[in-house]
Amino acid sequence: MTSPPPPPHPLPGRAPADGTPGREESGHEKPGRAEPGRAGPPGREVPGPEAPSRGGAADRGERTLWGAVRHSGGRAAAITLCSVAAALAALAEPAVLGRSLDLLLAGSAEAPRWVALCAALIAAEVALDALVALLTGTTNARSTAWLRHRALGRVLAASPHHAAARFAPGDLATRLTANATEAGTVPATAAGALATLLPPLGGLVALLLIDVWTAAAFLAGAPLLVLLLRAFARTSSDTVSRYQRVQSGMADRLVEALAGARTVAAAGTAAREQRRVLAALPELAAEGRTMWLVYGRAVARSGVLMPLLVSVVLAVGGVRLAAGAMGVGDLVAASRYAALAAGVGSVAAALGGLVRGRAAARRTGELLALPAVPHGPEALPAGGTGALELRGVTVVRDGAAVLDGVDLRVPGGAAVAVVGRSGAGKSLLAAVAGRLLDPDEGHVLLDGVRLDRVGPGELRREVGYAFSRPALFGTTVGAAIAFGADRAPADAVRSAARAAGADAFVVRLPDGYDTPLADAPLSGGELQRLGLARAFAHAGRLLVLDDAMSGLDTVTQRQVERALAHDVRPGTRLVVAHRLSSAVRADLVVWLDGGRVRAVGPHRTLWRNPAYRAVFAAPEAPAGAEHAPAGTLAAHPGSADAGAGTAAACPARAEDTPAARTDTERA
Repeated sequence: MTSPPPPPHPLPGRAPADGTPGREESGHEKPGRAEPGRAGPPGREVPGPEAPSRGGAADRGERTLWGAVRHSGGRAAAITLCSVAAALAALAEPAVLGRSLDLLLAGSAEAPRWVALCAALIAAEVALDALVALLTGTTNARSTAWLRHRALGRVLAASPHHAAARFAPGDLATRLTANATEAGTVPATAAGALATLLPPLGGLVALLLIDVWTAAAFLAGAPLLVLLLRAFARTSSDTVSRYQRVQSGMADRLVEALAGARTVAAAGTAAREQRRVLAALPELAAEGRTMWLVYGRAVARSGVLMPLLVSVVLAVGGVRLAAGAMGVGDLVAASRYAALAAGVGSVAAALGGLVRGRAAARRTGELLALPAVPHGPEALPAGGTGALELRGVTVVRDGAAVLDGVDLRVPGGAAVAVVGRSGAGKSLLAAVAGRLLDPDEGHVLLDGVRLDRVGPGELRREVGYAFSRPALFGTTVGAAIAFGADRAPADAVRSAARAAGADAFVVRLPDGYDTPLADAPLSGGELQRLGLARAFAHAGRLLVLDDAMSGLDTVTQRQVERALAHDVRPGTRLVVAHRLSSAVRADLVVWLDGGRVRAVGPHRTLWRNPAYRAVFAAPEAPAGAEHAPAGTLAAHPGSADAGAGTAAACPARAEDTPAARTDTERA
């Protein structure tokens, strides 16, 4: 064996420094991640890195490899030509060398010409090998880039919920980095495979031509070489697949620990997290040792077998030389050809690379199996007001309907609050309303047009989102607000920031809107206001706010709501609400209960129902506290401008309860 296979790849990537703006660092343990073999949260399937590949993974891997080979077809063909030429030069060298030796011993005048030919063959082989190395490196890089581009594009084109349900972050990172790199080596390795086979096969044929008895001596041990290669390929494939799965599991736990670094530090559980992240290290080490053991056994066996075969050929050749059946040059050539024919090391190395690449391609290919969100060619009617309609919308998770037959009509331009207890399906409804998720049954219409028939560009220009924990993208604060389907101009960025209550703290930053995000120390509320500003800068006919003001104090929230009503493009507002004040100021309230719409109407009307009032009650409040006092209905304001009186009239204001500030329901 000539060289060992490349060592296993390290864990991919590094998480950003704790507290980096734009990262969804929750500051608490993430409920959405489960260890392999442990159940995830409702609505999320967590297969875990160690989960076996689904049926058809091998086919997807083969299709992925063929796609990479076609993409690098020109360079792969050049590798094949150059490597075959180098192999042919290597095959010609022993014959030319033997002939040169015979001519030199005989004192022939042709000897110098043959010596020059031998030198030319050696120089050509060296030059061709160097060219193959250059082409191989370039092809590997291009194939890896192509695989990553395709896989990442499919991940981003798929529904966020589907991608998150299928692949944990660390596992996804491993597939896009280490596995894509391994798979990217396959086109070049496959292109050079023919040249790898030529020396052993050509050496055997040359032995037959030189002397049949030397060839017979070599063939006596050939079956052992075949068995060695077969065992190496079979054992390596299984071991590499297991190693990659364990590696992905460790990477995922590492990403979790880094994303929640502040929580770990505050809880004093660093040692526990270290043990959790590295819990699979013994298994990884065992699989790694198995990989090297398999390779080492192949090296040891070939290290004994190859010299033995060459020695046998030399012994037979010596006997034939003594009998006068061979010349000295023939014996030298036969010894060189025997070494080439026994060159199982290069074949095993290429075979090992193909095995690792094929296993990695199966894992990368699973990303390409994610279904892309389909879009249609239709356009929304010009001047539409954002009338939203859900018809029989059902979303199923783990065999249970999380949204069950939801029928809902929202007039264009209305401000609608979606309320309900944790787990009622509020965030899932918000995701379906703007087509971040397609329902399993039913349809969503905006101004009379089904969202799945609208083009992606227009859809994202006309439907905007703001989230409770926004992720900011861009080099500066201003670029983060301008980020969207169409980059917002500078004046729109400033106007949106003022509407979201962000301008006041942004201008105090060292470089204002040009301050790099990494240098902007943002609190949770400030981060949330930047997310709102981004949504306002790209506001279309429908704007969905999924708990997007939970980090704001009551006064700031009221200011933002007023600006949203007067300073942002008019349209329909769908607000996932936890604070009572949000429901009070909405035109309509959609009350979700167990995935169904229990009632739709003005807050004043719904407030008469004790079960509706209980939605806003603090969990620790006594049973009687969920019922309003006798004078509540008369005292409770029905308009958004009477917010001050609401606190006195309602026994459990949402902004005074911890449950109102965060939505633990994440579909």
